[in-house]
Amino acid sequence: MSQHRCRHCGSPLGHTVIDLGHQPPSNAYLSREQLALPEITYPLQVFVCTSCWLVQLPAHASAEELFTADYAYFSSTSSSWCAHAERFVEAAVARLDLGPQSLVVELASNDGYLLQYVQQRGIPCLGIEPTQATAAAAREKGITTIERFFGVELASDLKQADLVVANNVLAHVPDINDFVAGIARMLKPSGRASIEFPHLLRLLAGNQFDTIYHEHYSYLSLKVVQLIAAARRLEVVDVEQLATHGGSLRVWLAYGGTAQPTAAVAEVLALEAEAGLESIEAYAGFQQRAEAAKHGLLEFLLQAKRQGKRVLGYGAAAKGNTLLNYAGISSDLLAAVADRATSKQNKYLPGSHIPVISPEQLAAQKADALLVLPWNLIEELREHLAGIELVTAIPELQHWAGYRGDVHKVDSRRLNEKPMITEM
Repeated sequence: MSQHRCRHCGSPLGHTVIDLGHQPPSNAYLSREQLALPEITYPLQVFVCTSCWLVQLPAHASAEELFTADYAYFSSTSSSWCAHAERFVEAAVARLDLGPQSLVVELASNDGYLLQYVQQRGIPCLGIEPTQATAAAAREKGITTIERFFGVELASDLKQADLVVANNVLAHVPDINDFVAGIARMLKPSGRASIEFPHLLRLLAGNQFDTIYHEHYSYLSLKVVQLIAAARRLEVVDVEQLATHGGSLRVWLAYGGTAQPTAAVAEVLALEAEAGLESIEAYAGFQQRAEAAKHGLLEFLLQAKRQGKRVLGYGAAAKGNTLLNYAGISSDLLAAVADRATSKQNKYLPGSHIPVISPEQLAAQKADALLVLPWNLIEELREHLAGIELVTAIPELQHWAGYRGDVHKVDSRRLNEKPMITEM
């Protein structure tokens, strides 16, 4: 029996969903000097609470340890993610009739990737972002940013907002009750909160075990988010199913009784009930499917090595680090991983110590195949990695080709036209 307790309801955690061994934090990229130093690892064992059915990873490392001053994830590195944010802002402004009299607050606002579009429309906005480097980047865009972790204490000191945005952060907070209570405190009586998070249902269906890492404390269903919100007098009034991050939900929250929930809420809840997410059976076989994907990737890399082929990686994604460390892959099988984020270039992946190179360096490497670690961006990357074999490992090994088969090399100029990022 685990000694851990549920971060929402406090019940003992006794059922393991999946165990990916001991791994270092997925965004703890290393300098050359750090390679000679000991590397801290933590258990990557996920539990499900059979009282409230929150799927969760115990907080082995604090948020302060994971989200450090030199945190390497910059959302604006991805043009596709910025476009996603711009579409959201346009729709939210129309939906809520936001204007110069309104206030939009984003939690985990990163480098201002979303609030820049709010600011462009002349709507007052505020970012809350605990990591120093990304907060500084947002301020360079002229976006007022508070460099702190969010919760009730901070919310109590701030002006109430018409819209609170929390994209891909709810899973990242160890005290999820305090975070949601802070959102409730931040909202005006007629305000709305929009929260995006990877959907647990899609994680299980797509064998997305690589999205499990220490920064993701919780793996969320709509039913559980509804439960946590209700404890703070908030109600799920709408939900949208998104393709981002392998399948996400955008949940709209309001104070209970102030709006009628849409039919979409009942539809997603019915999907989750059909999948049996509030039963142990829903999680059976997840470990075995992860092992099968690991073995498929290893077999491909070993076969390529025997044949004298050169395989490199693309996208130094946190999810890729989970996969590589779970499979025990290092630079003897994957010589390097290319990434456009300059914050990661000339560093080394945690655990595997595989070097991170630039797209320009990749173009000179003459790879026979590329292992695309952020598999959810494969269609975007196929447009820019023409004429070379692409491989993804999740949900199982799959081979792809670029769209322009007459080109037989990696063109670094094409790689930089539509940048790709690593993901949280």
